[in-house]
Amino acid sequence: MRDQDTAPLGPGRRLSTKEAAELLGVKPETVYAYVSRGQLSSRRGSGGRGSTFDAREVEALARRNRRDSGGGPGSGGDLSVRTRLTLIDSDRYYFRGVDAVELATRHSYEEVAEWLWTGRMRPGSTFTAPARSVAVARRAVDALPDHAAPADLLRVATIAAATADPLRFDLSEDAVLGTARTLIPTLVAALPPAGRDRRDDRHDTHSDDRSEPGPLAHRLWTRLSPREGDEASLRALDTALALLADHDLAASTLAVRVAASARAHAYAAVSAGLGVIEGPLHGAASGLAHRMLQDVLDQGDAGPVIADELRAGRRIPGLGHRLYPGEDPRARALFTLLEDVPRAEPALLAARDVVDTAARHAPLHANVDLALAVLTASSGMPPAAGETIFAVARTAGWIAHALEEYGESPLRMRPSGLYAGPKPPQPLPE
Repeated sequence: MRDQDTAPLGPGRRLSTKEAAELLGVKPETVYAYVSRGQLSSRRGSGGRGSTFDAREVEALARRNRRDSGGGPGSGGDLSVRTRLTLIDSDRYYFRGVDAVELATRHSYEEVAEWLWTGRMRPGSTFTAPARSVAVARRAVDALPDHAAPADLLRVATIAAATADPLRFDLSEDAVLGTARTLIPTLVAALPPAGRDRRDDRHDTHSDDRSEPGPLAHRLWTRLSPREGDEASLRALDTALALLADHDLAASTLAVRVAASARAHAYAAVSAGLGVIEGPLHGAASGLAHRMLQDVLDQGDAGPVIADELRAGRRIPGLGHRLYPGEDPRARALFTLLEDVPRAEPALLAARDVVDTAARHAPLHANVDLALAVLTASSGMPPAAGETIFAVARTAGWIAHALEEYGESPLRMRPSGLYAGPKPPQPLPE
């Protein structure tokens, strides 16, 4: 038997204002607001007392309202997606059921990526890119203006690499895994070495176009920092990449799954993610935290810096996370590693000063953006380096989600729009 609030109402039946309000689950005043917005029509009751409403029209509006509030499974308002990849539970998160922090601190980024993709651990995994892919990506990146953002460079490199891959439309698992293992190192190889202009002849297309050997984190370091990386710093960067490889259905990951649902190839799906990651509430957040830390280091005190942020009506960068009521486990793991980096001590102290000072205003914990800012600020990297690290790292998770989505029914990521405009038909505009 169907629930009373979803039982069909007979044709021609009219409801009183009270009955309509009960069916909609709102106050009588709200029913009249629906009428004024054109979402319901009314008719004066017999004897001119009160208003009556078409029962089926009210029922249809009730269904739309339930769907908008995230009603039953499969409805347009239901944005939950089944995934076997990442679980966030309280102040911990897991990759395929395994503690993600333990994975990231014990295995390389490449090994964690393989685990996300296949559910199998491949010790000693390394990623290399074909020379043709690197050459095409470098030419495209070198053509961009100097002020191009990291996401711009990576997005252009991704599109260029796609044009060099005639097999990109093969969406079989083996083909997509092959794409993943070459695209990520191609993105890193396409970036100019730190401290050099992209038009420098040392990064032109006549130089060695092969992807350099060795761990990906070591190659990425040379693209971000003019300093030589010591063992502790390189380990911190590698672990940061692994920690950031996936984080459930973040905004960029949802974009990737929408693209994959439409059967866009893996390069296009990654490009969709890169298009979202540039926002200040997502991949670019660590750059804001980096600049704040630099201000604290310059002034020697977090107090005036925090005051300026609050006076300007901005939230304090690097603090709090909507998915973690307590401490962000990624930040905790990265801070622990940075304690072994001697030159990171000033930035670590500045970050602690920020947390302690802000606690007088709101008791928020540091998130991974602040930890990433400590890494970039103490390594001589530019503020935008955190965005590059984030994007390169998250490419592994995007590929994993695309692989999952290719195994689902196509075009399932198509929510229904909830029309809230004037009730049709309306007269043609004059």
